[in-house]
Amino acid sequence: MNQDLSITALILQASLVVQLVMAGLVLTSLTSWTVIFGKVFGLKRVRNSNDEFEREFWSGRSLTELNTAVAGKAHTAPMERIFASGMREFLKLREKRLDPGAQLDGARRAMRASFQRELDVIESNLSFLASVGSVSPYVGLFGTVWGIMHAFVGLSNMTQVTLATVAPGIAEALVATAIGLFAAIPAVVAYNRFARDIDRIAIQLETFIEEFSNILQRNAGASGATTQVMGSGTR
Repeated sequence: MNQDLSITALILQASLVVQLVMAGLVLTSLTSWTVIFGKVFGLKRVRNSNDEFEREFWSGRSLTELNTAVAGKAHTAPMERIFASGMREFLKLREKRLDPGAQLDGARRAMRASFQRELDVIESNLSFLASVGSVSPYVGLFGTVWGIMHAFVGLSNMTQVTLATVAPGIAEALVATAIGLFAAIPAVVAYNRFARDIDRIAIQLETFIEEFSNILQRNAGASGATTQVMGSGTR
C-alpha cells in the first residue's frame, strides 16, 4: 500500500513532541521574519535621516539656529539627538564660564553617552536573530532525534521490517531539521547584513562626533552664551 509522504501528511503523522518542536520553529521563523522586515525599514530610515541632517549640518548654517530647529522637531534622527546633547552641554558649560577644555570635554562626554544610547536602540532585536540562527538547527535536530527514536520503538513490535516501514517515520523526523534550517538560515544572513550596516552607521556617528568636537573646540571659550557658533560649510 502506498503511503502519503507529502510534507503535510508527514507533519500530521509525526509524534506530539515533534509536532510541538515544528510549531515552535515555525513561530520562531515568523517572528524572525517580522524582525527582519522591521529592521530593514528601520535601518533605512536611520540612514536617510542621518544623511539629511548631515547635509544640513554642513550647509553653513549657524549651529545655534540648527540647534533650535532640532529642538522644534517631533521626530529626530540619531545624529540630530547626538548633536543636540553635545550642543546643550556645551552651551550650559559656557554659561558657567568654565575653561575651554572643560567645555569641550563635557560636550564630548554628553555626545558619547547619547551615541551609546542610540546604538543600543539601533541594535535592538539583533541578538534575537543571532539566537535564532544558532539555536534553531539544534532544536530541529532534537525533534529529528526524538522522532527517529519514536519510529524505531514502533518498529520493535513488528516481525518484519522493510524500507517501506522505516521510511515514513524517519521522513517525519527529518522534517523537524528542515524547518529548523528554514528558520536559521534567513536569520543568520540577516544578522550578518544588519551587523555590517550598523557598523557603518556607528562609524558615521563617531566621525560626526569628532568633526563636531573640532568645531566646538574652535568656539570653546567664546564669550557669551548667545554667541552664534558657526559650522563649516566644507569638511
